[in-house]
Amino acid sequence: MANSLSLRRISSMSNNGWDRLFKAKTMVRAGLQPFEVVHERGIHQVRHYLPLTEDEIVVGESVVPVSKTRNPIPLVLVAPLAVNMYVYDLLPERSLVRYLMAQGFDVYLVDWGCPTRKQAGLTLNDYIADFLPDCLKAVREHSGSRKLNLQGWSMGGGMVLAYTALFKDTDIHSIVTYGTPIDGHANGAIGKQYQKLAHVLKTARLNFRKVPAKLLYTPGWANVIGFKLLDPVGSLKGYWSLFTQLDNRDYVAQHANQAAFIDSLEAYPGGALRDWFCSIWLENETARGQFKVGKQVAYFADIQCPVLGVAGKSDNLANVSCCKAIVNVVGSDAKEFFIGPGGHIAIMSGKDAPHTIWAKTVSWINAQS
Repeated sequence: MANSLSLRRISSMSNNGWDRLFKAKTMVRAGLQPFEVVHERGIHQVRHYLPLTEDEIVVGESVVPVSKTRNPIPLVLVAPLAVNMYVYDLLPERSLVRYLMAQGFDVYLVDWGCPTRKQAGLTLNDYIADFLPDCLKAVREHSGSRKLNLQGWSMGGGMVLAYTALFKDTDIHSIVTYGTPIDGHANGAIGKQYQKLAHVLKTARLNFRKVPAKLLYTPGWANVIGFKLLDPVGSLKGYWSLFTQLDNRDYVAQHANQAAFIDSLEAYPGGALRDWFCSIWLENETARGQFKVGKQVAYFADIQCPVLGVAGKSDNLANVSCCKAIVNVVGSDAKEFFIGPGGHIAIMSGKDAPHTIWAKTVSWINAQS
């Protein structure tokens, strides 16, 4: 009996390993939730996810009923640059967009597309002062609602805050940020290194903002390598876990879906990367409550709508200390900071996110109504 079980396990590991290495695409179930494109300009677009047809959906290991009560204010997810949209719909049972729709939200997603060297010169001024207002206008026209709830992950959260502050948009009903750095110099050892670099550049009278945008264009493959090097131990642990659980088909499939996201990062336009690096990591102006948008300055104190900031307890890219400064800089009376489990990606699509971070997001937005 023992030998039989051992042989079955070896056979299962062999089959799963083969499929993971050579047939990974057949295991990917990311990005399956249907949507319509309601706005398109250049390489970016706005998705509107079609309503669920089920009476209940599976979330993690739980069955969640689909709410019959609809929230009248749409929820717009603003993605950061350089990511593909798989993370928002990673698996049918671990899909942020499906969860939000099941909770009664009309969900839109701003997808910034796949920048090439033709878009290397795009700056955050282009995204915050031109593209994002255009996208939100399209959502308002399509939904018929002036009021909007905004959620931004990482850089997406920074875009949302800067837009709302710059335009003083009083029709933004609430803002939720996930893993958005505010005090870059408080970001552990990495933050201290950036602080030292800023001092060196200032002493040498070198202005990083004057570096030509095209020189800073970063292709997708470089972003993949850079992301993994930020947490090399975590990357190795992930592959070790895969090896030890090769006989678990579900785990191998989840690993394939996660890899489909991480290994398919998009390029960074050089101008936008330069602007973000300066504002957050070098100048750390966001810790003082401001953000340069071209020749203008967005002051976070001008944000008056309710704001929820979320950070991952084990996030190495934007740690808790870095993110929690959000409650010090926004002018909102209703503001809260929440620490959830996981790292930078897990706060969006980890196995613990649905009953912690996602549930908190929904209950918090509903409480502002």
